[in-house]
Amino acid sequence: MGVVVITGATAGVGKATALRFAEAGYDVGIIARDDPSLEVARNEISQSGVKCHAVNADVTDGSAIMAAAQEIEQQLGPIDVWVNNAMCAVLAPFRTMHDDEFRRVTDVTYLGYVNGTRAALAMMTPRDRGMIIQVGSALAYRSIPLQSAYCGAKAAIRGFTDAVRTELIHEKINIQLTMVQLPGLNTPQFDWARNKFAFSMRPVPPVYEPEVAAQAIVNVVSRPVRELWVGRSTMQAIIGQFLFPGLLDRLMVKKAWEGQMTSGLNAPARQDNLAGPVRGMHQVHGRFSAEAKSRATAITSGVPGKVLVGTVAVAAGLLLARLCTPRKK
Repeated sequence: MGVVVITGATAGVGKATALRFAEAGYDVGIIARDDPSLEVARNEISQSGVKCHAVNADVTDGSAIMAAAQEIEQQLGPIDVWVNNAMCAVLAPFRTMHDDEFRRVTDVTYLGYVNGTRAALAMMTPRDRGMIIQVGSALAYRSIPLQSAYCGAKAAIRGFTDAVRTELIHEKINIQLTMVQLPGLNTPQFDWARNKFAFSMRPVPPVYEPEVAAQAIVNVVSRPVRELWVGRSTMQAIIGQFLFPGLLDRLMVKKAWEGQMTSGLNAPARQDNLAGPVRGMHQVHGRFSAEAKSRATAITSGVPGKVLVGTVAVAAGLLLARLCTPRKK
């Protein structure tokens, strides 16, 4: 089938996506920071009968990511698909975040995509073919409280991607640049993100299994689109931001602050992955499997006008209904 490279590929969406590409017959290059977790992922991917090459590199190091791309091409052959996925987060009000925390989230979650895109283009441009997929989020359009650095990074990825896409079109370079906007997912993210609250945190519901994201990412390779919105909640967030952002601000105040908190207590000495990897937690799924959905609708931002208008109307109606629902005491 070809060769795919995935950053942040040892857990969550990255690992689910690597496994799904392997099932589809792709040889897989994986990039992450923890050797034992890379080896576990490599073994799992190889069980599909494909080749897998693992590279230990931090996405914030542009030279290391360029070298990783060259190494993977030497081991597996020309890279056909590059998936930027690595991320980290701090769960806290902005006023309580230190400069180094905000900077680290930005370096990994935004500049990591910049470095990955640069490396992918360096490999693909001489061949004039390939696809770069940016793993995005509904938060690229509609920010929520307590994740200011992460939301800012996802929005920056969208702006960066749009700019680079227009440059490729102008230069007549046949490399597809796609962004896949995802809903809340059942991954280990909330177990290893830095959390400054006394309570443990969770994604804003509804929550989807990471395999939903993986399948959507694999699908855009065979059916290229400019941007894909996965899950009804993603559509509502994006369309609602276009139509009535002020009302959506109110919804975020009512739903998203408490909606990210659980009744469980946050362990004060809990490790987080801001500065380095957390070992022993590199699985695909998080702790929300009981409620996670295994299927999701998806639309592209390039759907025909009548379909998009209908989708806007439905999403707007559902969102307004949520806004008008009395808050439980």
